[in-house]
Amino acid sequence: MKTELTELPADQVRTLLAVVDQGTFDAAAAALHVTPSAVSQRVKALEQRTGRVLLQRTKPVRPTESGEVVVRFARQLARLERDARAELGMTAAGEPTRVSIAVNADSLATWFLPALGRVGGASPLSFELRREDETRTASLLREGLVMAAVTSSPEPVAGCSVRPLGRMRYLATASPGFAREHLAGPLPEALTVAPTLTFDRDDDLQDAFVRRLRRGPRGASPHRHHVPTSEGFTQSVVMGLGWGLLPLMQAEPLLREGLLVSLAPERPFDVPLYWQQWRLDSPALAAVARAVAAAAEEALETG
Repeated sequence: MKTELTELPADQVRTLLAVVDQGTFDAAAAALHVTPSAVSQRVKALEQRTGRVLLQRTKPVRPTESGEVVVRFARQLARLERDARAELGMTAAGEPTRVSIAVNADSLATWFLPALGRVGGASPLSFELRREDETRTASLLREGLVMAAVTSSPEPVAGCSVRPLGRMRYLATASPGFAREHLAGPLPEALTVAPTLTFDRDDDLQDAFVRRLRRGPRGASPHRHHVPTSEGFTQSVVMGLGWGLLPLMQAEPLLREGLLVSLAPERPFDVPLYWQQWRLDSPALAAVARAVAAAAEEALETG
């Protein structure tokens, strides 16, 4: 009896995942080719078995914290099943293995895509990339939405392993004209009033740089522009829309051409990056991890 109560039946686990992915019980029923009543019964049975509420009955439904654990397990179970089917030759010839990864925009625009180009292996891979700030990519792992992530968090998500990749170096930059017009005075004070570029409203990079420069709580100017792409952000700095922190890999050629000036060349701003992935024996995921680690070793700051 104890074994029966502690098992997580595969059909109930898959049903919970379908409800989360589809958003409603009715949509999950259609995807699973069963009745909505059967879906509801399976979810209730799983909640009784775990002794936890697993879903918030909203529209769309959302997993609770306990539900996220089961959803992550369901996705990992599906991954293992696909890998096993591939090794047994039970998949269609040439069918690619899907690998979902969360990665921050600056890594995506600089060193990460070349890393994927280096992934080897006998079977083809299909990459599904989710762009997210490095401070929030771990949440996608926690929710089971991706198998791996480039993140700024050294604390492993439950069920995941973590390894350091290196430090992404940023330089505070501006166009020469912008610097002459807005940054003529002492830099720590000037940056609190000069127009600032940020990726989005959650981007704290420029504020953190100014706080470190000033050694105080005040951040960058509230006069700011939000530019949510790495390439657009760089172009906006070159155009003189504001000042901003650029990855060293993007800034260096523009500095050489005289299109940008470094505002504090002796004060680079480093962001440590880590690779987190599901703790699974997946050949595809292992191949990606090796390629990412090798590319990061070449592109990022170490030590």
